[in-house]
Parts: sequence; C-alpha cells; structure tokens
Amino acid sequence: MWRPTGPKELDLVRELNWCAWPPRLPEQPIFYPVLDEDYAVRIARDWNVKHDGAGFVTRFEVESEFLSRYPIQRAGGQTILELWVPAEELDDFNDHIVGEIQVIHEFH
Repeated sequence: MWRPTGPKELDLVRELNWCAWPPRLPEQPIFYPVLDEDYAVRIARDWNVKHDGAGFVTRFEVESEFLSRYPIQRAGGQTILELWVPAEELDDFNDHIVGEIQVIHEFH
C-alpha cells in the first residue's frame, strides 16, 4: 500500500522508527492508505506540495489477513481506491505493518 503524506506526518513516522503511523488529529477520524501508487503520487504532488511545501509517497506492507476487515473504498475513478481505517483502530493497524515504511517519491 501507499500513503501520500506531508513533511510533518513524515517527521512523526521517522520518530516512530519507520514502523508505525502517528495517531490521528481530532479532525482526522480516519487513516486512509491508498491502493494505487499513481493515485498516491497525484495527492503528494498536487495537494501536499501546495499545502505543505513538500509531498512524499510512502510504501509499506500490512498483513493481508488483517486488511480483509477493511472494505476497499472507491473515492473516484477506477484507480482511486483507499482503505478507511478508523482512527481508534490505528494502533492495531500499526501492529500489523510488515517491515518498514519507505519513502519512494518526494516532491517540492
């Protein structure tokens, strides 16, 4: 899976040793990783850069069996697919990440 992110969230991931996503803010009721790299690139490049000055695309793996509890959400076209993880379930989600979260694209 992929996650487009800004510099502040990426700093928090770094502080968590690249193994977990930070808790959501009160105005963020869900954590939404995306299922298509191109979609993640578009968000990081077109939204995060505009709002945060930089955008990053991260890639990470999560145990498949665990992910099956979250139905795929179509947020637009055929490749605009996300998982919606409720904020209160993020710690459990983090416990099922396999390996490290990696930065694979960077935009300024």
